[in-house]
Amino acid sequence: MTSDPETPFQIIGEPRPARWLVTCDHATNRVPGWVAGGSLGIAAADMGRHIAYDVGAAGLTRALAEQLDAPAILSDFSRLVIDPNRGEDDPTLVMKLYDGTIIPANRHVTAADIAQRLGRLYRPYHDAYARLAARRPDTVICAVHSFTPQLKGRPPRPWQVGILYSHRDERLALPLIAALADQGLCVGDNEPYAGHLEGDAIDRHALAPGRPNVLIEVRNDLIATPAAQADWAARLAPVLGRVLADSGL
Repeated sequence: MTSDPETPFQIIGEPRPARWLVTCDHATNRVPGWVAGGSLGIAAADMGRHIAYDVGAAGLTRALAEQLDAPAILSDFSRLVIDPNRGEDDPTLVMKLYDGTIIPANRHVTAADIAQRLGRLYRPYHDAYARLAARRPDTVICAVHSFTPQLKGRPPRPWQVGILYSHRDERLALPLIAALADQGLCVGDNEPYAGHLEGDAIDRHALAPGRPNVLIEVRNDLIATPAAQADWAARLAPVLGRVLADSGL
């Protein structure tokens, strides 16, 4: 595993041989000390919510990568600092308001601030991601995310897991939805939100170069503990293996 305070990502199991590359764009709520003194100005409780990172996704990523015998890359900065799952020109790249919470450190963010975050966090993460994805010609990307059971003022979300995808590549997503539903799970088909934004991580590293891909969202109350993360990894890995094998890709 590679990680240090100045490296905006962690790489786990780089020598592992599987075709899969498991990714976690929103792995942590860490705010580097050079960003607003290490605090975005919101309460600790908010920094522990889905607005700052994908709760439980990092542990699920590590466990799933181990099950698949695959490498993994995880971001090591909060999505509220800069969101690596957005294009550089996306207006939500640096959020000022998220699920009812104002982000004080971002309210008056400047172009120079954003350029610094791009140069020190966002681009190094994507450079490492691209390098890992290119380690073999038949890489398959599995992006791991989590979602909150309920947004403020909105109805509860019923799905246990969501599979997100672009209409440009449904080759693994659609059979994966069917396979998980066959297990009795409540599966979201491009729910709880649509699965593709221009310039997002899958667009950049999978769709543009033509790599097979899936994006898995697990409801975060279901992966709140290491044991639950391990259970979900053990459930997902064999299904992913079967779906890939059956696809002939």
